Amino acid sequence: MPPLILHVIHHLVIGGMENGLVNLINRMPKNVFRHAILCVEDYSDFRQRLVRSDVEVFPMYRSRIGISKLRLEIFRLCRLIKPTVLHSRNMSGLDALLPAKIAGVRHCIHGEHGWDMNDLRGNNWKPILIRRLHSPLIDRYITVSKHLRNYLIKKIGVGSERITQIYNGVDTDRFVPSAEKPRGVLPLGFLNDDSVVIGTIGRLQPIKNQEMLLRAFAVLAHGNFVFSKRLRLIIAGNGPQLTALHQLAESLGITPLMWMPGAVSNVHEILQSMDIFVLPSLAEGISNTVLEAMATGLPVIATRVGGNIELVRESETGFLFEPNDIQGLTQLLINYISNTSLRKRHADQARGMAVNYFSLSNMIVNYQKVYEKICA
Repeated sequence: MPPLILHVIHHLVIGGMENGLVNLINRMPKNVFRHAILCVEDYSDFRQRLVRSDVEVFPMYRSRIGISKLRLEIFRLCRLIKPTVLHSRNMSGLDALLPAKIAGVRHCIHGEHGWDMNDLRGNNWKPILIRRLHSPLIDRYITVSKHLRNYLIKKIGVGSERITQIYNGVDTDRFVPSAEKPRGVLPLGFLNDDSVVIGTIGRLQPIKNQEMLLRAFAVLAHGNFVFSKRLRLIIAGNGPQLTALHQLAESLGITPLMWMPGAVSNVHEILQSMDIFVLPSLAEGISNTVLEAMATGLPVIATRVGGNIELVRESETGFLFEPNDIQGLTQLLINYISNTSLRKRHADQARGMAVNYFSLSNMIVNYQKVYEKICA
């Protein structure tokens, strides 16, 4: 029977890390490894994206049962299903390491995928201390960016020989350029013949900072009559900021020029409806939506944080700007709006980078190598 890998994540919901996990399980050959998922909290209908019928998902409801009961339940689960490898991800996944070791799990892998709003740069002393205390329990680390790899070495004191860096992968067969904007995707009458569509996709959370994109778009829309006729904005995704963003758009007077559809299942078509992709987030590991935008053949404007620097080649596939720099973002948008050939050139080069360096097949192969090596 193939070895069982127990993946530990906080929630199994719509998100970049969660999407990467689902892709990994769906695409890895069935005869090589079995998989199960432990949710520190719970899961949503996003679970239905798992195509393998043999993958069990175990919710733990930590906020309901408390940390002590959580560890006991993880211990019991590991004794029951006997995983060969436990693969935890991010801070909440660390709680599973000690119970797994006590239960007899032979190998523990831990993945670092980025930070949250309360620790944008990974400098808070408490998370650093927690990571250091758990380090002896971890056989191998996987980071999604070189930036996070350097963080583990310099801040946590992990030896470089214990770290494997694997970029997220994108399905370059699903996310492809389109000669024309797909019909029936955007609201009727939303576009003009010469519209330029600026957009972003992601969870509507403070760390993603879509508010800043709204403000920059308002500057462009109100500052130039020609722009106000041509520009359109798409912010796709769901999350706790949805109502606040709608209210802000109303106060800025840009509601007629924008579309916020909430959660969407046709991300590839939404991206094909855009001309420019913007990621205004305050912190990032490796952004799946940037990779999807690149594969779709979109120029990308992103904040100069985390793994964005490793994805966006400045003045080749897009541009970088400092977080919350509204003036800087508006100027970069003007460059693209005013120069169709520049947009086209960067779009073509972005597609080439996605295909050559960030394919989903490369990601699957690299994870499989880590699992096979540690099991051996």
